[in-house]
Amino acid sequence: MGRALTRKLIAEFLGTAMLVAIGPGTAVAAVLVAQSAGTKVTEAEVGVIAIAFAIAVAVAIYVFGPISGCHINPAVTIALASVGRFDWRDVAPYLVAQLAGAVAGALAVVTFFGRAAATVGNLGATVPGPHLSTAQAMGAEAIGTFVLMIAIMALAVDARAPAGWAGWIIGMAVGGVIMALGPATGASLNPARTFGPYVGDSVFGGPNLWKDFPIYVVGPVVGALVAAFVYTYLAGLREPGIAPPAQVSPPGREEVGKM
Repeated sequence: MGRALTRKLIAEFLGTAMLVAIGPGTAVAAVLVAQSAGTKVTEAEVGVIAIAFAIAVAVAIYVFGPISGCHINPAVTIALASVGRFDWRDVAPYLVAQLAGAVAGALAVVTFFGRAAATVGNLGATVPGPHLSTAQAMGAEAIGTFVLMIAIMALAVDARAPAGWAGWIIGMAVGGVIMALGPATGASLNPARTFGPYVGDSVFGGPNLWKDFPIYVVGPVVGALVAAFVYTYLAGLREPGIAPPAQVSPPGREEVGKM
């Protein structure tokens, strides 16, 4: 493994850890505050959690995008490779780095709040609502991830996108989806984001939620794949005259989706 790939994997590890520490960490904080006040988490707190995720994604993209592309999401990595925007040889190492980073982020949340982060706050783990079937939950996750991946393709992969906006727009896409789908499925959109808290819950006495994990793998991967192929077709990214990002984009921006 060369130095360049090593740097990319460290960036993916740190970026995913940051995402899980801030996003689910905020969810845990909301639950613990609500518990101490004798109330329940409301839609207002869901909005705060969504903003936290948006900020985490934006910061990660601007910090780690020029290094690794800042996928921080196995579904994004697989989708980019499927449309020829990422080397398949690097997919497995990226996925390992992302999953490890997610676990590290969950451990950070335990550091913030102690074991109550798992036993009370479930480490911000995503679970489908009781009114949803498995198919409905997978469909919701697929739709939400479709929105995220379309934003990534348009802002970080397409060479014609305005420079400098990828981080904030992609972050806002994540925040908006969480506001809409959070009460239904937790709006994971990311197998690693779900994996880290599930591991942390298993270690620190939280609930065993692994039966729901396929929802947060199949849904996001399908949604990301569909979005990547749909945008590639609609935007004509494989047609003559549409240069790949590395040829025409300003330094740095193309790395968010390309490396």
